[in-house]
This record gives sequence, structure tokens and C-alpha cells, in this order.
Amino acid sequence: MESTGGTSAPPPADAEVHRRLVYGDESALAEVYAAYGGLVRRVAVRVTRSPAAAEDVAQEVFAHLWSRPYTFDASRGSLRTWLSVLAHRRAVDWVRGEARHRKDAGADDSTLQAIPDAGPGPDETVVDRERSLLLHTALAELPQPQREVVHLAYFAGRTYRQAAVELGIPEGTAKTRLRSALRSLAETLADPPDPALERGA
Repeated sequence: MESTGGTSAPPPADAEVHRRLVYGDESALAEVYAAYGGLVRRVAVRVTRSPAAAEDVAQEVFAHLWSRPYTFDASRGSLRTWLSVLAHRRAVDWVRGEARHRKDAGADDSTLQAIPDAGPGPDETVVDRERSLLLHTALAELPQPQREVVHLAYFAGRTYRQAAVELGIPEGTAKTRLRSALRSLAETLADPPDPALERGA
């Protein structure tokens, strides 16, 4: 159980909260933040040594979960662990960025080399490859209007409002297509139809 500012909340059931996040349930995000916000900040503080930076990292972590809920897979690990790993990686990115900014003021390359590597291990790399293949397959099966919005929002870095402008459609339509696509992707990634993939998981 994690504490955030003196209050505590029981951790939500991972699969259920994931489903609610995919459907855009803001209360689900609030529950996750109440349960794990303190954990995320502690992980970030240990790496950055800066409470202010840790707050920024926490905001990035939960914004990522809200905007891309399908990137979490409850069948492969707990939400607590996933958030901890993401917080560590974002915190390492922050430290690397700060080190680069200080290079001109006398910091040398050893500062960067001393930072723990946040890259995936061999097992994680294999899992990422499998899920990447599954994700691309699932994307290919989406209706073209949904696929266009997903491509702009998650591969071209557009907001759904910017995607709407580029596609010449109302913002509400873009948002609806994006949510529908994310629901389809989440269902596909959470329950792969291919038995061979399930045996190899």
C-alpha cells in the first residue's frame, strides 16, 4: 500500500484498472496515482536526488499511463513494477539530460558513464520483440480511419486535436476513433488469439 501526502489507498486490481484506463475513466487514473504516486516519486528521488525533478518524473509517468494505457500488460507483471521501471527510466533520462547540460560547465563524460543503464535486459528484449510484432499485427487489422489517428497520435507525436486538423475531421471524431482503436489494441494485446504466441509467452 502506498501513501501520497499522508493519505493511503489500497492498490487497485491491475487488470480492472487497466480496462478502465483504456476506456478513458479518469477516476481509474486517480486511484492509480493515490496507490502508487508515492512509490513513483521515491524511485525518481533515489535516481535524481531532486524532489522537484521527482515530481516532474511522476507527472510524466502518469501522463504516459493515461495517454498510452495499452503499453501496460497486466498478464506480464504488476502495475506497481511497471510504474517503478518506467519511473526509473524517466529519472535516468532526466539525470542524463542534466549531465549533458553541465558538460560545458566542466562536467566530463564519466558523469554519464556512471549512470546506471536503463536499457532492457535479454529477456525483456525478447518480450518487447514479441509484443512489437503483435502490436503491428493488431494495428494492421484496425479500420483505416482508426489506424490513421493512432499513427498520428503515437508514431508521429500529434495530439488528437492536431490529428483532427491533419485529417480534416472534427476533434470529437478523432478522439472517438483513437479511444476505439486503443480499446481494440488493449483487448488484442491482453488476449492474443494465436495459441503459438501464448505457448511462447
